[in-house]
Amino acid sequence: MELIDKLTVLADAAKYDASCASSGAPRRSSKGRNGLGATDGTGICHSFTPDGRCVSLLKVLLTNFCLYDCQYCVNRRSSNVPRARFTPEEVVRLTLDFYRRNLISGLFLSSGIIRSADYTMEQLTRVARLLRETHEFRGYIHLKTIPDADPLLIAEAGRYADRLSVNVELPTEDGLTRLAPEKSGRTIRQAMGQIRLGVEATEGEPRAPSFAPAGQSTQMIIGADATDDSAILHTAQRLYGAYGLKRVYYSAFSPIPQSPNSVPLQPPPLLREHRLYQADFLLRGYGFGVDELLGGPGNLPLDIDPKLAWALSHREQFPLDLNRAEPMLIARVPGIGVRNAKRLVELRRERRIRYADLIRLRCAMDKARPFIVTQDYRPREATLESSALRRQLSDQPAQMALW
Repeated sequence: MELIDKLTVLADAAKYDASCASSGAPRRSSKGRNGLGATDGTGICHSFTPDGRCVSLLKVLLTNFCLYDCQYCVNRRSSNVPRARFTPEEVVRLTLDFYRRNLISGLFLSSGIIRSADYTMEQLTRVARLLRETHEFRGYIHLKTIPDADPLLIAEAGRYADRLSVNVELPTEDGLTRLAPEKSGRTIRQAMGQIRLGVEATEGEPRAPSFAPAGQSTQMIIGADATDDSAILHTAQRLYGAYGLKRVYYSAFSPIPQSPNSVPLQPPPLLREHRLYQADFLLRGYGFGVDELLGGPGNLPLDIDPKLAWALSHREQFPLDLNRAEPMLIARVPGIGVRNAKRLVELRRERRIRYADLIRLRCAMDKARPFIVTQDYRPREATLESSALRRQLSDQPAQMALW
């Protein structure tokens, strides 16, 4: 196949992997005669760093041939899709060509399993090694780790990649056993543990060789089985705690041609994926626990966001006096985030907070208004029943495009 034909097939095949992000990547120095690339350059896949920089990445598979027959995967062994395979040298050539044309700032590379896990991992690592050592590429590199591969190969990959990711694929061990019996949850967790140890071993050691300095991430497929949002978020919470993950990504299951009967024929609402991302953000940035957001088994509501759902189920906490409340409780007010909560606390050291201050800080007043008290404002909506207030604040019509 011509290189452009391979790119067409393998870029399309990579679109189902959502764990493509550069958050936390360090700025590699491009000093020197031959240094090439930088993660802060201008830009086929877009992601954003914590400071708001947009990073464009070449996102491809090394190959979509695969020995495995995971029922939810378009590239499974039994799937009737066009197949292609890059050589490591071809991926290097594409990466450098795209970078020199100012189209990308780095590479996200994954692969189907060919020959063996060790062989596939070695090929992925060879791409990163060629870029770093032969071409002195300083751009961002994210490699998808093959968990069954030899630990020495994973360790080598961490020396060249900014980020490594190991996909848990499905939220529960039962789901993985049923839909991807050739994969092992134990092996996946072992690979995650190895990466965490590698990252921690070099943190704070300026003379030690860097190891995946942007950490690791993972992806869960949503809606391929009957697992509810409570179980999904509990799995995410355990992964964050046990392996120090930077991000858990959620990918709504997409039915594929000639899908087996073991997976649904219809996709879940895309809005469900959106709600999971919102809940995940509350777990990571606001100190919420899963049991606070979901008191028991079940799914997150689709008509309102998880933070608003929590506030409506804890009306005894509101309306909250912003001139007296603790900072973390202010951050839990719908429409007020962590950053604005800190700003309000700083402001009240100087004077009393007024309603206009929240407008000036661009808080989402349509949601915040029923839950706050300021020097010059007390809400009328505070007396509304939660069900009536929920109908008033529902963003369902605005979100229908996300289904």
